[in-house]
Amino acid sequence: MDSLAHSRQMAKRRTSRVRSVVSGSTARPRLAVFISHQHVTAQIIDDSRGATLAYVTTAGRDVSGTLSDKVAWVGTQIAAKAKKVKIHKVVFDRGNRRYHGRLKTLADASRAGGLEF
Repeated sequence: MDSLAHSRQMAKRRTSRVRSVVSGSTARPRLAVFISHQHVTAQIIDDSRGATLAYVTTAGRDVSGTLSDKVAWVGTQIAAKAKKVKIHKVVFDRGNRRYHGRLKTLADASRAGGLEF
């Protein structure tokens, strides 16, 4: 197995390990975050219904600044959209990443916007 396939396999394992503990319900939906090299995506998902309740991304938008600035922008926007849909409490799904750096910045910005984890 080459190193790229191995790292992808390990990322899938970490993601499944987190998802086995974290699942969204109607009372507390899941805030799933994906951060690539250029864009950031956050969505609030109700796993019991299999529906996305709110969604924000930087792809296709003119959000200037560094990736850390984009992450903070997505955090505030997802909190604002959650308020519109009357969601106040969520479960944070970090995927296969550590709660550190940009992921922590997004979480702090969404907390400042009114979401509770």
